[in-house]
Formats: sequence, C-alpha cells, structure tokens
Amino acid sequence: MEPLRVSLLQTDMVWENIPENLARLHRQLQPLAGTTDLVVLPEMFSTGFTMESERLAETTEGPTLTALRRWSATYGMALAGSFIATEQGKYYNRAFFLTPAGESYFYDKRHLFRMEDEPRHFSAGCRRMICSYRGWNICLLVCYDLRFPVWSRNRGNAYDLLIYVANWPDARRRVWDTLLEARALENMCYVCGVNRVGTDGNDLRYDGGSVICSPRGGATGRRTRLHRGNCHCHAGR
Repeated sequence: MEPLRVSLLQTDMVWENIPENLARLHRQLQPLAGTTDLVVLPEMFSTGFTMESERLAETTEGPTLTALRRWSATYGMALAGSFIATEQGKYYNRAFFLTPAGESYFYDKRHLFRMEDEPRHFSAGCRRMICSYRGWNICLLVCYDLRFPVWSRNRGNAYDLLIYVANWPDARRRVWDTLLEARALENMCYVCGVNRVGTDGNDLRYDGGSVICSPRGGATGRRTRLHRGNCHCHAGR
C-alpha cells in the first residue's frame, strides 16, 4: 500500500457565491501541488450549508465539477468534498471523490439534517460509496451521517480510511470530536473529518476541528507517520 498524504482544508466560505469560493479554492490548491495526494474540503464547500438547492444546484458535468476535475489533473491530487447536485429533477447533497486520472465517484448524503429542514430541500441517498485510490479503500460520508454508526460500519474491513465532510457548528463541537474518535475505534480504520470555519448566512459559527484519528482513536499531528503511510494535515483558512 502506497503512502497517502492528505491535506485538510477547513475553509471559510462566501455565502452562496460559487464563483468566489471556486476562486479561493484554486488559490489554495496551487501551493499544495506536489506535496499531497488528496485534498479534503468541507461539506457544500462552494455555497455553504444553504437550503437554496433549486437555485444553486449543478449537474456533475457543471462548472464546479468541471473546474475541480481540471485542477485535480493539473496538480496531481485527488479532491473530495460535497456540493449541491441535481439529477432527474431532484436535488442532493452530493459528495465527490475525483482522482487525477479522471475517475469520479459520488455519494448522496443519507441522513439529512431535519433541524435545518434539509429533507424539504434535498433527497436522501441510499447507497454507500467506497472507492480505491493509491491502494487505499476509502469510504466518503457527509456531516450528519457521523451520528449513525451502523451506516459507517466497516463490514469485512471494506475500507481503510473513512472521510466525513461537514458543516458542523461550534455549539456541537464536543460531539464532533467525540464521534470522530469513536468511529475510528469501532471500525479500526483511519477517520478523517473536515469541517469549515467562519460564520454562515444563518449566523451559525464554525470553528473547524478538522482532524485525522488513528485506528487506536488518537488524533494525529499535523505531519505524522501513520501505520500505512504518511498523512500531512494542512488546516487551511
């Protein structure tokens, strides 16, 4: 199994402004070229956690994913996160995993956050996604999925790395920290959680807490040798 270098970008976002958020991301990706294998972004990295699905949704061939695929190939790094997607008249909080070789993998958030009316504006997914990249099997989930351990259960050691991309407010930060470590312990895998920072359009505050937990439960450092390779954690803003 090859070493895997992972960069965690716990960015702030311009509310519902896709072009500006893409421009900011592009500036952050350029200096990471050659230093990382995978860059993980927060949930809905291009808009913030908004319920304006009909107005902001794109297809998987739209401008956002087109730009990400180009940057992934240009800078030689995989990109993971989520965006607002539309397909056959429905809207999804869709996670993506894009590789430099042009492979695209998608997962639609299964557990929608009813306290923010997410089920009224998005459809729930029904299938997990596990992909292979650089010899690692990777499972990608989204935010509120973290509270449902059965959904992430690592049956038959199907994956080595579990990723959660999130918009997790600082009022519930202790839950975020605790459950990420719990998912690592119970599934005997690395768990990567990437959260945003800043304040969104609903005046909810976020303080990051992006981290990689080892199968033994402890959080790794910013540059730590893991059991199966190297992980470089860049907590960018």
